[in-house]
Amino acid sequence: MMRIAYVCTDPGIPVFGTKGASVHVQEMLRAFVGRGAHVTVISPRIGDAAPADLAGVAIHALPPLPSGAAAVRAQAALDQNAAVALALDAAGPFDLIYERHALYAHAGMEVARDAGTPGVLEVNAPLLAEQARHRTLALTREAEGATRACMSAAAHVTAVSPVVGTYATDHGAQRMHVIPNAVTPARFPQQAAPGGAFTLGFLGSLKPWHDVDTALDAFALLRAQAVPDAVLMIVGDGPERDGLAARADALGIADAVEFTGAVAPEEVPGMLARMHVGLSPYAASADFYFSPLKIYEYMAAGLAVVASDVGHLGQVVDHGTTGLMVPPGDAQALADALARLAADPALRSRLGSAARAHVMAHHTWDGIAARVMGWAQAHAGAKVTA
Repeated sequence: MMRIAYVCTDPGIPVFGTKGASVHVQEMLRAFVGRGAHVTVISPRIGDAAPADLAGVAIHALPPLPSGAAAVRAQAALDQNAAVALALDAAGPFDLIYERHALYAHAGMEVARDAGTPGVLEVNAPLLAEQARHRTLALTREAEGATRACMSAAAHVTAVSPVVGTYATDHGAQRMHVIPNAVTPARFPQQAAPGGAFTLGFLGSLKPWHDVDTALDAFALLRAQAVPDAVLMIVGDGPERDGLAARADALGIADAVEFTGAVAPEEVPGMLARMHVGLSPYAASADFYFSPLKIYEYMAAGLAVVASDVGHLGQVVDHGTTGLMVPPGDAQALADALARLAADPALRSRLGSAARAHVMAHHTWDGIAARVMGWAQAHAGAKVTA
């Protein structure tokens, strides 16, 4: 049985939570366990109780990081590296140390390198730039040093998109692999299209970079121009919710928009089953780096997807085959695409079926786990041969 340490020290990610990053963590844990591994989670933020199918995962909880000024939190995150090293030593030895990259974190990959254990670093965003742009990047030199230390120490670095891959390579990654997000097929059984009013859906945290404002504008146009009884579901929560609710009210569509709030991961497939179309709107960006989990889940659920044509998303959604792409920030273009889908159920079905087949064949968490565990097995075989 392969022994795997899963290290997640990002204080914003509860391991057993409902946000997208939490779902990502849980799905990788589920994939490792499904392949027979014994997994130990090392994190300062465990969150809720583990789902039943992850009850066998061992938990090594680190002390939570303090609140306070950005510099105080940054120093605590740097100091936490010592606790990570001690936890790995206490719970080990391991055949693989897998770490979700976090600001100021470097111990996981350094311990792996020094022990001769395969270390795999999963990078989901250019964290230095993201922190500086949206929050406060304290102790900048130390943050950059920790990033370079963990990138260079990792035996393999996985990046969720090409832009993130370039970021990783620029910061010292030697063996870098672009591996987008994925799904667990069992969560999304084949289902018939729902009846009732034409229903659009958005799944995700309500953050500024999710351009739900444009989706609301497009929805208002759709109801005014083509489908007066259309319905919009917004599944998720976040800091933009109040502003989005006010915008819906100002547009006169509040009674047709359902804000569900945050939902548990096990509720997501049921929410998607109520939709005819899945929306993935984003504003124009020269350095778009996301690998939107929502798109892969829409596709797995057999939904027709409409996404903004930004960054690499044109490589994820094949326009006219697995979904439709529209210019970012263009409410009328989005409304026109939605009107087209509303008027053509056969097109919706064809796009959804092709999308489901594609994601089930090429983007599963089990496939990612198999690849990562294969690196560890190759490493063990090389050691035996040597």
